[in-house]
Amino acid sequence: MSKTAILEFDGQKYEFPVLVGSENEPAIDIDKLRALTGAITLDPGYKNSGSCKSEITFLDGEEGILRYRGYAIEDLADKANFLEVSYLVIFGELPTKTQLAQFETDIRKYTLVNEEMKNILDGFPRSAHPMGVLSSLTSALTAFNPKVVNVDNEKEMYEAVCKTMGKFLVIATWTYRKSMGFPLNYYDNTTGYVENFLRLMFELPTEPYSINAKVVNALDKLFILHADHEQNCSTSTVRIVGSSHAGLFASISAGVSALWGPLHGGANQAVLEMLEAIQKDGGDADKYLAKAKDKDDPFRLMGFGHRVYKNFDPRAKIIKKAADEVLLTLGVNDPILEIAKKLEESALVDEYFVSRKLYPNVDFYSGIIYRALGIPTDMFTVLFAIGRLPGWIAQWKEMRINKEPIGRPRQIYTGHPLRDFKTMDNR
Repeated sequence: MSKTAILEFDGQKYEFPVLVGSENEPAIDIDKLRALTGAITLDPGYKNSGSCKSEITFLDGEEGILRYRGYAIEDLADKANFLEVSYLVIFGELPTKTQLAQFETDIRKYTLVNEEMKNILDGFPRSAHPMGVLSSLTSALTAFNPKVVNVDNEKEMYEAVCKTMGKFLVIATWTYRKSMGFPLNYYDNTTGYVENFLRLMFELPTEPYSINAKVVNALDKLFILHADHEQNCSTSTVRIVGSSHAGLFASISAGVSALWGPLHGGANQAVLEMLEAIQKDGGDADKYLAKAKDKDDPFRLMGFGHRVYKNFDPRAKIIKKAADEVLLTLGVNDPILEIAKKLEESALVDEYFVSRKLYPNVDFYSGIIYRALGIPTDMFTVLFAIGRLPGWIAQWKEMRINKEPIGRPRQIYTGHPLRDFKTMDNR
């Protein structure tokens, strides 16, 4: 027998169906609430509101669980590479060896970006933030790909996926090359996706560039860990923009802008800015741990705890090992990273942080890795966007295939009631 929830309002009772997800999450379906009662719900930040049904990602913040399409994030990070996981997230199943090889080949077909895009890039000053440039360039891809994707045509949709995966990586790295005044690099179709990221970013025409396998492994894991994260701010943005039938590039451009915010994708940049501030103040980590524990002190320890994960961030446990390997392999001698290690070690054993489950999260460790690789802090969120790209594509695709209605939240109006108009002389 199906469950129902009963709401008593204005002396009348109303029944609403209760839905249960595949992981036994209950949800009260209030689709008919306004039609039946004339009332709406108020839920700032949508902390209690489900905006859609989705088959892509399962997240349990209380238990520290993250799964893509039913596969544990721990298994995917350990046994798969980023393009395998991208295929899984977007198309629903892990690829066979043949499918993965074809996916890589088809992405390579679209890695060449139209030369006229350079004119758009040239219009930005070197001081422009890379995320602003990336959002603009992503939107500009629409001008070079004006045909609307038919989401019900599998071939068209597949080509759109490959095109987006190929071109986005290139233009993302171009934002860095622009800021550094370096010549732009092109994708090398003879090497892998993550290897190409490193080449596109760092290879200079004046000297050979060698790729470290442990660095590739760490970045591969980071991209996997960022691939999707349920209905977060940027993903919800991609879905709601796409619900108007805006194209894939336009919707992803909006997602890039949403990710830019310091409370979302900019969190790992905030970690490094905090570490730099501690260094400028003498580098005393213990002093700032005490400040973080003082309820009267406004200081916040960035990179610890998580809005969704109330126990631990499962992604942090995976990437901590990779971060340790990168620091050991590169032999980086950086006082800022020493401060980070001190904060991490203390917070993991300090009763204040342990009792409140304020463990280092994925943003803390990703910031450490990016710093060790010499990536500027304003590029951190760009790397997050590269990792999140398959999730945005998958969510946009799912929303369109499911023919979800255009997003249109309601509001509670708190302004003036009807007023008489005053002429200019009487104001």
